[in-house]
Amino acid sequence: MPEPETLDALRERLSALDRELIELVAERQRLSEAVERAKRATGHPTRDFRREREVIVGVRAYAERLGVPPAVAEQLLTVLIRSSLATQEQARVVAAGHGSGKRALVIGGRGKMGHWFVDFLASQGFDVEVADPAGPVPGYAHRARWEDSPLDHDVIVVASPLGATAEVLQGLAARRPRGLVFDLASVKTPLREGLHALVAAGVRTASIHPMFGPNTDLLSGRHVIYIDLGDPAALAEVQELFAPTMAERVVTGLDEHDRLIAYVLGLSHALNIAFFTALAESGEAAPRLARMSSTTFDAQLEVASRVSEDSPALYFEIQALNEYGTESLTALLFAVERLRATVRSHDAAGFTQMMERGRRYLHTRPQPGREPA
Repeated sequence: MPEPETLDALRERLSALDRELIELVAERQRLSEAVERAKRATGHPTRDFRREREVIVGVRAYAERLGVPPAVAEQLLTVLIRSSLATQEQARVVAAGHGSGKRALVIGGRGKMGHWFVDFLASQGFDVEVADPAGPVPGYAHRARWEDSPLDHDVIVVASPLGATAEVLQGLAARRPRGLVFDLASVKTPLREGLHALVAAGVRTASIHPMFGPNTDLLSGRHVIYIDLGDPAALAEVQELFAPTMAERVVTGLDEHDRLIAYVLGLSHALNIAFFTALAESGEAAPRLARMSSTTFDAQLEVASRVSEDSPALYFEIQALNEYGTESLTALLFAVERLRATVRSHDAAGFTQMMERGRRYLHTRPQPGREPA
């Protein structure tokens, strides 16, 4: 009877398998690049939801035959598919080459989203310059003050903090640059005068709101909101920058944007700030709550933790500078008070009505990651 393998030997076999898995992932990545070239040559879109479903269904069935939990197989394939899509999207952006022979200036390019746009524009072939008093971005030309620039660029991106953006836009309007100008601000109503001044000065002007963070490497399922400022050519030009990506396009008016953002960002931020503030002031120790946590609590705590790590200055601007910001906060206040009154009065029917109304409302939303009908 053969001797059983030692623990060290078994671990070495596992390590060897891990290396083989990584080698297979690398091979899959190379194949993804070839697939993107073939898609581009034949005019196929980067993402094929039907093919993704076929792959996942097939892998789940194969995993089950091998005694591997199908959910594990699906999670693994989902990660690999996202990695492949990111590789293909980046290749398509580079191949499009919208910026070949053109120059771009990113005002505030040292910031997180500014840096994202510096790299994004550079990947499209733009010769990118950064204007930021906070310092240079390695690998790119830099000047501390945008005011010292001749502003002879094809594209100017205003990625400065929201509190400074209105002044920058007014300054650009006075200079009348020849290129496309657009901002990235999360709230637009404080920029109304500056944006209108640019349009009035005859500058090709756009305004966008990227609904993703600076660590995003795949724009599939992400939204870019475009503000219609009455300049169709500028709107089309800024949209063209994202045409090679899989970002979903939403066009709104300036005021409509801020009314909706009061709920999309303002309400969700406020809810999480209220959640972790209530916990912090409850007198209960976090480790004790963690030992008694539930699935719902853990999920909410995860989101709240990410919110707590973000920029207080940015979140305050989103709440305080939006002309429609108090609307969502008032709605939250009324909802919490209604819930409190329902519980205190032991109104089971009222409680059920709140739950059922919420369920009906939430069932009308599109399901993430599903192919549109």
